[in-house]
Amino acid sequence: MHTPTALLLELGIILAALSVLGALARRFALSPVPLYLVAGLALGEGGLAPVPAAREFVDIGASIGVILLLLILGLDFTVREFTASLRRHRPSAALDLVLNAAPGAVAGWLLGLDAVGILALAGATYVSSSGIVARLLGDLRRLGNRETPAVLSVLVVEDFAMAGFLPLLAVMAAGGTWWQALLAVLVAAAAVAGAITGSYRWGHHVGRVMSHPDPEQLLLRILGITLIVAALAELIHVSAAVGAFLIGLSLTGEAANRARGVLAPLRDLFAAVFFLALGMSVDPGDLLPMLPAAAALALVGAATKVASGWYAAAREGAGRRGRLRAGTALIARGEFSVVIIGLAGTTDQRLGALVTTYVMLLAVCGPVLTRFAPTRPAVARPKQGPAAAHGPAPSVRQ
Repeated sequence: MHTPTALLLELGIILAALSVLGALARRFALSPVPLYLVAGLALGEGGLAPVPAAREFVDIGASIGVILLLLILGLDFTVREFTASLRRHRPSAALDLVLNAAPGAVAGWLLGLDAVGILALAGATYVSSSGIVARLLGDLRRLGNRETPAVLSVLVVEDFAMAGFLPLLAVMAAGGTWWQALLAVLVAAAAVAGAITGSYRWGHHVGRVMSHPDPEQLLLRILGITLIVAALAELIHVSAAVGAFLIGLSLTGEAANRARGVLAPLRDLFAAVFFLALGMSVDPGDLLPMLPAAAALALVGAATKVASGWYAAAREGAGRRGRLRAGTALIARGEFSVVIIGLAGTTDQRLGALVTTYVMLLAVCGPVLTRFAPTRPAVARPKQGPAAAHGPAPSVRQ
């Protein structure tokens, strides 16, 4: 079997460059995600050094990367814990939808877009990037934080909402009738309900099938079953990442700990490829013309996500610092916004350029803001006057 020399050379250069960027980010205690995204800009079409031979591998690796990110994220929770969190955060999900879809819809109306363009822009401003947020929570060691279940609940509800939104948008963009659009949404909703029910009732059987004392067998079983479930999820218009997350939830205890150990190196490799691919999907020449409008929309989008995360974390009992961490964690937009433009971007050239620029701004700035969100416990101020004699003030919950 002959492997093209250009493919090997480009992949070697890419991985070596990602290693340097990752080490540089760690040196300054930052997440490497923004650097990987910028590297993707330089290596994509229209960039400084395109890598056409490696492009197909990068695109396939990106799909595996987001699946592995959500799979390992699911390993940190149980089905019961997470379904309870989802029920508690229905108001958070509703607020998230209203606050973050509205700016996109208003911007689309001001730009004079048609109904499909307005709907697409609303979806692009609404949904956060599951892949970026999952990596950030791990990089910054916040998986055990009090506010993290709130962040994950909002993310998963958004991904499930995309299961109905994307078929609706596809039908409208193709000029379908209202009843065809309604049918697409109903089918997707039924598929999502079935997936959640199946994971809740029979997920433990999946865990038993995948468990094995041999690390090689454990890796092959988990990865194989996860990819099968991810493919079935895509087939019924549910995100592959959500399918992977549900598989992660089905593994608990020692099986989950061992799974994390064998999957972590693969996740780190393919996650880096995912962020690189996200940057490569953008032509730098498309960014400048729409930069002012995208920057204004990004400022609003960052503020509305912080408000959504603040409210959701408050429902978990997190303190002010925890609420701010939750809000900044949700800022990044990514893969779903790119998919939305793939479905509707041809309806108006301004739409594709605007969302592309918007996504890159928040995909790069979001992780930076998340990194600098407060991490240390707040120090309670002593009470003044006579009240101080009764003892120290209680500490703020984080």
